[in-house]
Amino acid sequence: MTDAISTAAQTSKAWPFEEARKLIKRYPGGKRDASGELVPVLFETGYGPSGLPHIGTFQEVLRTTFVRRAYEVLTGGHPTRLVAFSDDMDGLRKVPDNVPNKALLDAHLGHPLSRIPDPFEKFESFAHHNNAMLRDFLDRFGFDYEFVSASDRYNSGAFDEALKGVLRNWQAIMDIMLPTLREERRKTYSPVLPVSPTTGEVLQVPVEVVDAEAGIVRFTDSNGETVEHTILGGWSKLQWKVDWAMRWVALGVDYEMCGKDLTDSVTQSGKIARVLGGQRPEGLIYELFLDEKGEKISKSKGNGLTIEQWLEYGSEESLGFYLFREPKSAKSLHVGIIPRAVDEYWQFREKIPAQPIEQQLGNPVWHLLRTNGPAEGEGDKLPVTYGLLLNLVGVLGAQATRDQVWSYLGNYVEDADPAAHPALDGLVTRALAYNRDFIAPTLQRRKPEENEAKALAALDEELAGTSEDATAEELQNIVYEIGKDPHYGFEQLRDWFKALYETLLGSSAGPRMGSFIALYGVVNTRKLIAEALGD
Repeated sequence: MTDAISTAAQTSKAWPFEEARKLIKRYPGGKRDASGELVPVLFETGYGPSGLPHIGTFQEVLRTTFVRRAYEVLTGGHPTRLVAFSDDMDGLRKVPDNVPNKALLDAHLGHPLSRIPDPFEKFESFAHHNNAMLRDFLDRFGFDYEFVSASDRYNSGAFDEALKGVLRNWQAIMDIMLPTLREERRKTYSPVLPVSPTTGEVLQVPVEVVDAEAGIVRFTDSNGETVEHTILGGWSKLQWKVDWAMRWVALGVDYEMCGKDLTDSVTQSGKIARVLGGQRPEGLIYELFLDEKGEKISKSKGNGLTIEQWLEYGSEESLGFYLFREPKSAKSLHVGIIPRAVDEYWQFREKIPAQPIEQQLGNPVWHLLRTNGPAEGEGDKLPVTYGLLLNLVGVLGAQATRDQVWSYLGNYVEDADPAAHPALDGLVTRALAYNRDFIAPTLQRRKPEENEAKALAALDEELAGTSEDATAEELQNIVYEIGKDPHYGFEQLRDWFKALYETLLGSSAGPRMGSFIALYGVVNTRKLIAEALGD
């Protein structure tokens, strides 16, 4: 880390640095213990293990890591930690659709997720299965984190003192929460959800504090009997907003971001954290994802995009790039955005070495290359854009193969060997999948209009006298000159390009035609023109 980067970071307007400066304002000299020693600033992300990890899990850990690294740059390397917290003490409210042995889960509705058998029959509980999935998921992307389980903390007694704090401040917490609830809900609301000593369910019942210091409460058990029982040692779970606040205080969380849908929870949990003797963490409230129709993504609707789908059609880096930008603005999340995200990632990556430091710090790729270790590959260039690859594969058809694509890449790329261009090779595979699923079914070449046919014939004539070794720029100039010739009647140059895309490629949009012709080959392009002209 250079002094120049640290200096420039102090005034950078990139959002991770703006977020990190909140922590510097909180701890002007760094976070320190009672003896004055520097201690790590704690970043947290939360995960509800009632379902499998998804793209939202990835984005929250990634964005939090951006802020973590920005803080380290701003402070010259002050220590940090990232905790991935699993809220696996929650009672199971409904059986997910995407699991086997649903009857097994149905028989355990209401029980803590960590005390329900694993329907996949691989782990000791449903929560243990999903927690393992989370850790595998985060490890797959190389995140530096510590895993913390709510059940482990509740069961071991690590949260006992914090739970006593909830009982000690019972009325103050009720005064915060009751005004936010509907009248009917107020009658049964309790900050603490006791675990039934008879059935093991997490109970939603009114609770009376008997002895705060001993952790004893009174409630009506699921069998109708009034019991006095401890809430310590895994015999309770706190209500969501109280639980969030307790966790912040018990763990000493300094930073946690969340979606806009949790804005009210942040407000109420922040008030409860103060009652418990702590403070609300710094954090970013980010906007939610929208589908291609502009509607909010819903698990029940199934209108979202999974991380597996993104990685089938686009790269991990392109996903990170897309998630970096404008987190406070609503973002569309559907397969149609992937090609552009891939190409923009590589455009920004190529720019870094020529940018002054101030611009580098605002470049999303600068942050991406530092999320999980030292930066590598700044300035690397992709020899062919993903958009151009998709156009090539679209012309080759749904049955195109990887080897076939690489044979055409030899027209355009020096040393056209997959081993020499692993990133490009990965995109070839993804382009084939994207074409198969989304492009090939929609391509439809139209017949050219009279003036368009004359222009295509002129292009064919020019290409007939052009070498296969012509550069993309030379070929682009040929295309330009025809489009600008008033003899062919194009009001604007873009009308000519649109005609080329629709008659030759079967699409309303496309690449620089010079690049496409260089990649596809002059002879092959002439064959396309002949097909369009009906020759």
